[in-house]
Amino acid sequence: MTEHEPVLEDPDYIGFVRSIERSTGINLADYKEAQMKRRLTTLRMKKGFETFSAFYDAMMKDKPLFHEFLDRMTINVSEFWRNPNRWEVLRDKILPELAKQNPGVLKVWSAACSTGEEPYTLAMILAEQNMLGRARIMATDIDDGALLKAKEGLYVERSLKDVPSGVAARYFKEEGSLYRFSENLKKEVSFHKQNLLTDRFEAGHDLIVCRNVMIYFTEGAKHKLYQKFAASLKPGGFLFVGSTEQIFNPGQYGLESNETFFYRKIQ
Repeated sequence: MTEHEPVLEDPDYIGFVRSIERSTGINLADYKEAQMKRRLTTLRMKKGFETFSAFYDAMMKDKPLFHEFLDRMTINVSEFWRNPNRWEVLRDKILPELAKQNPGVLKVWSAACSTGEEPYTLAMILAEQNMLGRARIMATDIDDGALLKAKEGLYVERSLKDVPSGVAARYFKEEGSLYRFSENLKKEVSFHKQNLLTDRFEAGHDLIVCRNVMIYFTEGAKHKLYQKFAASLKPGGFLFVGSTEQIFNPGQYGLESNETFFYRKIQ
């Protein structure tokens, strides 16, 4: 195949994408196709299905298989305190600024929260800063299985590797080979199912954290999401993104670059 020769469409995969959107509201076309198709092909073949059509039919009858599909689709890989220096900036610079401009309740949202490591990191940092009592933390994800794991709050040791040792001792209890997150802090996080691309967002957030998710979306889907995130922030509120998700020309969304990977809604 030459460089300019068109890639032939795969009607089996296209039919799968349409069926998934029709039955679940999830539009796989909003995700980078090469990555998504490769990931799902690996899962389909591992499960012994020759076609995406057969794989879809089986998923609709087998809830665990459907949850495995969602897990593979959304890449539920997370850690507490991922990229620790960014969380230190949040703790030392962003939260004090938010507290100064809003003496009331801080509205915090962890979008695409996966299995809970991110919103629980927020809860620990707020607790350590004596700010948890004046914060409302909401966490959302599209994957029911990930949300169940988040609510359970049991984690393998490696997911705690970046948590400061004193903090880990305060908020985790060893249970065999796993670690259980603090029940008191767990109660401070409200989990909900949400499709970022199709569902409406609450307004008036002081802080939105959405990290290591946008890299899987097409440019069109990213543009739509940045518009929605900006609209749901209060003036002066912050959007905290992942280390590979720099926003070029944030002004088009009414945002301005603040600290690295923190974008502030223009007043």
